[in-house]
Amino acid sequence: MEDETIEVYLHVYDMTRGMAQLMSAAILGKQIDGIWHTGVVVYGREYFFGGQGITSCLPGETVLGQPNQIHPLGATQIPFSIFVDYVRGLADSTFRPDAYNLLRHNCNTFSNELAQFLCGSSIPQHILDLPSEVLSTPFGQTLQPLLNSLSGSSSQSGIPVLPLDLDGGRTVNRAPSPGAVELERAIEDARRDSLKLEERRNTILEKVEKLEKKKAKKQLQQERQSSSSTSAPEKKMADASEANSAREGSEEENSKAPREPPIVFKDLIDVRKEYEGLAECIAKVGQDDDHQSMAELKQYVIDDEGSWALGDNFLIFIAKWLNDDQPSNDRLRVQLLTVLAAAALKDDVILILHQDRRDHILMNYAHNIDRLPMSEQEALALFMCNLFENGSSSEWLLYISEWTAPHTTSPLSNIRVTTKVAVTALLSDNPLLQDRGSAIIYNLAIKEKMERTRDFAELLPRGALSKVFDDVATELAMAILQFFSAEHGEEHIYRCMKGLVRFAYIAHSEVPALIKMIGPDPTQFKGMSARIDELVEPLLDRLRSVRGMD
Repeated sequence: MEDETIEVYLHVYDMTRGMAQLMSAAILGKQIDGIWHTGVVVYGREYFFGGQGITSCLPGETVLGQPNQIHPLGATQIPFSIFVDYVRGLADSTFRPDAYNLLRHNCNTFSNELAQFLCGSSIPQHILDLPSEVLSTPFGQTLQPLLNSLSGSSSQSGIPVLPLDLDGGRTVNRAPSPGAVELERAIEDARRDSLKLEERRNTILEKVEKLEKKKAKKQLQQERQSSSSTSAPEKKMADASEANSAREGSEEENSKAPREPPIVFKDLIDVRKEYEGLAECIAKVGQDDDHQSMAELKQYVIDDEGSWALGDNFLIFIAKWLNDDQPSNDRLRVQLLTVLAAAALKDDVILILHQDRRDHILMNYAHNIDRLPMSEQEALALFMCNLFENGSSSEWLLYISEWTAPHTTSPLSNIRVTTKVAVTALLSDNPLLQDRGSAIIYNLAIKEKMERTRDFAELLPRGALSKVFDDVATELAMAILQFFSAEHGEEHIYRCMKGLVRFAYIAHSEVPALIKMIGPDPTQFKGMSARIDELVEPLLDRLRSVRGMD
């Protein structure tokens, strides 16, 4: 299943098979327990790095046999398809076969990279420190042939070590035991059955929602036809609406297709111009590592290469300048955020976002939106809005896992920070920020029913809706009602009305109560446009369905 929680483990092997523990004091002058080789076990495979590049095999079937130690690294919800893209990028860039170095870029470097990507954690530090302490000695150099054999052919080792194969096909030179085959087949059958069950459940939910939508459209159409005052333009609009509904229904047959396109700002950014502006700023104040990160960023956003072009220090580069509080660098931060807003439109931006799981650099910065200069607020809102372009990055904005940010006591989560950015922007006096805030509200509204999303439902008590989404839906609704207290154009009213309807169904008692208590009456927006009229009716239905709303 694409979004299930997967446990991640570190397999640790002593390449000396106990010799280091017995002889290290005499040979090296210090006692050590082993010379460690590591591999990361996830998705039913063990992944490691050596002279042949990135390699995978069944867990525990390297030339070293069973691991000496097994460390749990945590759990990941990163879909396998994203993991595949990430490892392929590493195999083509920083972990190519010719990039292997016994002391500086070895199996443990790779294991640490995967651990941080999957779980936001590092492997034990003593393993990372060992090469510089031991492998530079003559004794350590004698281990080179054994380490190379880990990535050699299976015919040389007698152990079925498989090449990296991320598409599911597996070729081995020695057949595994019948028991292993039977167990693996059972696992695959269970996964397949689970996936079919989930697909069937999603199909049923899609059909139910589709029928409800058609029923509501049909009822609205009948009411219009029965009205003697229905004009020809209104009838044409209704016919177009019904055609739209049919077209949406057709699109919904494909569960991966979005119901409605998000509001993003593709044409607003001249990425080459913005990059050149950023490069000009960095040229004045940057160091050598900054210039390297800029070269990588150019490959990604200008040359349109994959996110693998961004090195390990790219997020450090982002953190350095976003957290720089020098007023003289305000323009640099705006340029950086604008280039990131262009990067947010790329379908593999999720790989960068997942690398930020440990430090939460981007979300900690976004949480401080109300303390930023107005130009930075505008650029940040643009970045957040553009992240809705792709399903994976928009889901990232809705993550509910919590962390504690520096200088805060209340726990944060991606969805809470996204909500704060949306509310701050919407209620700003700045028209540009209001525009981007209302776009974020709209993009939240058109997401598939948040209370039904599998990513979150599995974390909740059975039968309960997400408390997190109840809270943020109420907060977003209050912001919309406050926004409605002033006059605004049809486009912004439509976006916010779209959000209000959705949030009234998520926080099904709190939001209708707020509308009743704070106002305004939804009927005051009738007549602004046909599409707003279509939203007023279901909102009134929701109000009438809640006891005490009449």
